[in-house]
Amino acid sequence: QVQLVESGGGLVQPGGSLRLSCAASGSDFSGLDLDWYRQAPGKQREFVANIARGGNTNSAGSVRGRFTISRDNAKNTVFLQMNSLKSEDTAVYYCHAVRWYSGRPYEYWGQGTQVTVSS
Repeated sequence: QVQLVESGGGLVQPGGSLRLSCAASGSDFSGLDLDWYRQAPGKQREFVANIARGGNTNSAGSVRGRFTISRDNAKNTVFLQMNSLKSEDTAVYYCHAVRWYSGRPYEYWGQGTQVTVSS
């Protein structure tokens, strides 16, 4: 089992920045593939960014150049640095982890943290 706890959400003005954190426990953190997803009101949950076990990253086109995902394996934490925030970034942000075992993915989700971008 993997437990994920997000933090760092809040209210920020357009153009501002926030840094989300997701602390993981219960498993070998370095063996996890980690993602951030978000869900805006009335919309489906969407992929934001990914960082693989080896450190490779990927992000959605809507956030590329503004959001940066990183991980600290010593602290069992994954981060999402969000800059130049826009109102359309308003959503609940979820941390997601995947552990591969015997060729099968085991997925885990955090409870989410609210990000509101508004003046």
